[in-house]
Amino acid sequence: MNYPRLVLKSGRDRSARNRHPWIYSGAVKERPAKVGDGAIVAVCDNEGEVLGLGHYAPQSTLICRMFSFGKEESEVNAAYWEAKLGKALAYRNQLLDLSATTGYRLVHAEGDSLPGVVIDIYGDAASVQLRTVGTAHLTAAIQGFLQKELGVQHMYLRTETKEEGEGTWVLGQEQERSFQENGLSFYVDIATGQKTGFFLDQRDNRALLKSMSKGRSVLNAFSYSGAFSVYAIAGGAVSVDSVDISAAAAELATRNMELNFGPTPSHQGIKADAFKFLQEMEKDAYDLIVLDPPAFTKHISTVQKAARGYKEINLKAMQKIASGGLLFTYSCSQHISSDLFRKIVFGAASDAGREVRIVHQMSQAPDHPISIYHPEGEYLKGLVLHVD
Repeated sequence: MNYPRLVLKSGRDRSARNRHPWIYSGAVKERPAKVGDGAIVAVCDNEGEVLGLGHYAPQSTLICRMFSFGKEESEVNAAYWEAKLGKALAYRNQLLDLSATTGYRLVHAEGDSLPGVVIDIYGDAASVQLRTVGTAHLTAAIQGFLQKELGVQHMYLRTETKEEGEGTWVLGQEQERSFQENGLSFYVDIATGQKTGFFLDQRDNRALLKSMSKGRSVLNAFSYSGAFSVYAIAGGAVSVDSVDISAAAAELATRNMELNFGPTPSHQGIKADAFKFLQEMEKDAYDLIVLDPPAFTKHISTVQKAARGYKEINLKAMQKIASGGLLFTYSCSQHISSDLFRKIVFGAASDAGREVRIVHQMSQAPDHPISIYHPEGEYLKGLVLHVD
């Protein structure tokens, strides 16, 4: 098919040729006439060669997000999008045991060549984020696929046309439910929970913590749902404290613990500011600490401030953790690179004056894939540290 053409300036086609999906307005020589927001356009080099297809956003600096590279031979219709979704599902079936894990990310935007689309599955429910006008046009195709292939009965949709935090039930209506992850159970509120309701990206890191928790006293700071806490108890931790500034989160951690183990005297859900808690807690009270804070920065301009926040919490944890303790520390800020995060943690270790060794380096679970052509998709990074 012939699509309206978005022509790039001479010498500005390299990233598209290298399959990077983002086209910025500064690279554009010629825009298509009378083409609205969300239309499909053919991205061309200065000589007119088609480099691929993308969704057009004329009012944005990020003017086009490409979902296809090279000359597209197929018609881009409902069947085309369903084939892409099918490929994403096949990838998950290869990597996950979906009988023991019913909560997973089906589509991870650029990581699945579907920029602007995020779909999380929780059993027979789905949380769908469509972040561009172009992807909002895919609602019917996505709904049909989810119903037919996964038996989804409840679908909560967030699109760019809504105010932030708002959404719509387009199929069924059931907010809180439980799902399975590695054989453990968790509650999720799809409509009002953080992000899409649950931080599925930490699945493998939680399993790692489980394998290292036996006999340890655990602090889970910034605990939210208490998922790390549940894994710690499942792994044989002798005590776990889940600390979150939100009373609802502290309660959710307790509910998730009871969902799996019934009343659990060895667990406490504590409403407290994690920074203050780390400052005031007794030394040697814990020999395993989890630091999984929310993103301290969402913009490049606040990276330095965020770096100070990450250093502060890591320094306090290193000063207080028992000798021989394990520190699981994370950053989910896209603008904090793995290299910068490691330098921040190095600075905290140096100031703490303790012997610190890297035991494991961590990233997001494989159902949150990172396209090798789109390194910006690598947002979650973590370290397991042994502190003497």
